[in-house]
Amino acid sequence: MFDSLFRTTMVTPERALPGRDDYPYSVPSTHAVLGTSLAGPWPEGTEVIHLALGCFWGAEKEMWQLPGVVTTAAGYQGGFTPFPTYEETCTGRTGHTETVLVAYDPTVLPTTELLRRFWTLHDPTQGFRQGNDRGTQYRSAIFTTTDEQHAAALATREVYAPELREHGYGEITTEIRPVAGPGGAGPFFYAEDYHQQYLHKVPNGYCPVHSTGVACPLP
Repeated sequence: MFDSLFRTTMVTPERALPGRDDYPYSVPSTHAVLGTSLAGPWPEGTEVIHLALGCFWGAEKEMWQLPGVVTTAAGYQGGFTPFPTYEETCTGRTGHTETVLVAYDPTVLPTTELLRRFWTLHDPTQGFRQGNDRGTQYRSAIFTTTDEQHAAALATREVYAPELREHGYGEITTEIRPVAGPGGAGPFFYAEDYHQQYLHKVPNGYCPVHSTGVACPLP
């Protein structure tokens, strides 16, 4: 996945690609598996969280299979370039990481359980990479939309960190930021049509999920 273009340091806002005012491609309206709206509106009570755990193809598939998930989408977030393309994101000059939007019903899928799955589906100690996927666009992140989600992200990180250390892993490098506000991750930009539900469209496609195998206890 464009490994020759990887970047191992974050781009600064001044050196980020300028982007554009709108999508340069079409974004599908409907989830190819769940049949739900990709961008809403969703049922009352639905919450949205944005999770980055390496290549978004495998990550999105893991998320759409969870009970209580209303919809998922692949996209770019956490950087500086508005409405980036995949090719631009792969250069490391957008500052974005490959991210999965997860809209879910917290009465069916509690936020702590969703986050427990997030932690155990990848290695959150690797910095700007997941396995052989290298670059700032593969960094681990949790971008929250409510105070409760943010608190749950911090709490689950605190209980998971000692478990990882006990099994020989380093410190967690996952970004935890709200979407909005000063220092926030900023808007979620939907990826191109062919990325959405990619492993449904290409069942034998590239599917990297880099779990450590270390269980995450609930706080």
